[in-house]
Amino acid sequence: MVAGLLVLASIVEVVRRLSNPYPLVAPLLSDDVYAVHVDFDTFWNSAVALTHGTDIYETPAKLSNLNPPLVSMLLTPFAALDVVTAYRVFAVLTLLMMVGSVLAVCSELRLRPAVTALATLAVLASSPLYGTLMLGQIYPLLLVGLVAGWIAQRRGRPVLASVLFGIVVALKPSLAPILLLAAVQRQWLPFKAGIAGAAVASLVGVLVAGPSSAGGWLRIAFSAPVPGWVDNASLPGLAVRFGLPSEIGTVLGLAVLAGTLWWCGRHRDRIDPGGTALWAVLAAALLFSPIAWHNYLMLLWPGVLVLITLGRGEITAIALAVPVFPVSFTVELPPHSSVTAAVARSFYCAVLVGYWVFLVRGATLSELGPSRSSGTAATSKPPAAAACPVPKEPSAVTHVAASEP
Repeated sequence: MVAGLLVLASIVEVVRRLSNPYPLVAPLLSDDVYAVHVDFDTFWNSAVALTHGTDIYETPAKLSNLNPPLVSMLLTPFAALDVVTAYRVFAVLTLLMMVGSVLAVCSELRLRPAVTALATLAVLASSPLYGTLMLGQIYPLLLVGLVAGWIAQRRGRPVLASVLFGIVVALKPSLAPILLLAAVQRQWLPFKAGIAGAAVASLVGVLVAGPSSAGGWLRIAFSAPVPGWVDNASLPGLAVRFGLPSEIGTVLGLAVLAGTLWWCGRHRDRIDPGGTALWAVLAAALLFSPIAWHNYLMLLWPGVLVLITLGRGEITAIALAVPVFPVSFTVELPPHSSVTAAVARSFYCAVLVGYWVFLVRGATLSELGPSRSSGTAATSKPPAAAACPVPKEPSAVTHVAASEP
């Protein structure tokens, strides 16, 4: 009932936006990269600085670059283009990476074509994807790495999976807790591979950008305040919105993260390597992070799609319907008292907490067969994890668990 109402409401919201598409399309088509596509402007200026041999953290961009040198290194090809053309190309690639990741997950889960189509449409209509495209953020690039690692994990290649996760962490260090999942499950080789992957990738970025870039990034990253903006879904951001010290939210987030890792370690014999444990730890990491824009939700959508194979299709429907509502709708509500306004503007924090709860609950569930899961296509092909069994250690299941920060 709830799922049906939310899906209906999301459809109404999409129709409302499409009835007057100009406010939606105009920002995407804007040539004002400095004012509109502010994150990409930051990345592009840092990439240009890198090619010129100057400081990648001292540029004319509107926002400070909070990302490590590796990001600037990967984006150096865009420095050969003017900033508007570079943004257009980047936006197209971003969209392709997003859709490709969703299709890859649906294919790996062997979801029915109709379910795959509906999931893809929900993603295309979502506020996180729109915000990512408009601002020019790198989340789809992170998603590609996460999905590739997750698929490798499902196919019995935990070391490769951990290396891929390590590279993702090198691009976005706030996601580092996902590397601890292998440790709490006592999978030491994958754990070491993940740490090595993150270290080597980070070192490559620093060597290319210059040794001083490491210190520059650390100074900026650790001096940036925790914003209380409506689209910061983390627990430190929640605390700031309520007028509390961000440290209170950090302590709560640390408790959530530590509890999630402890739970995954305690139940390691029951956790499916290709299930939702990775995404549960990722959700906990986002709650703990000083900054977790609501656009980060797209990184959790593969785990949400896994819930379909666990017999939780209505949860997936809710989880994909809710992000259709723009983050701005809580700002547009009638005036509130300071407390009720803070509650309303913490909508996406509540959504992230909900994601975390259901992903944790799904971590120990077993995938249903085609006859029991209406979203899964019937096929004689065995699941990838069964087709490529993972060598087991005793008593363990192999698993790895302000510009855009």
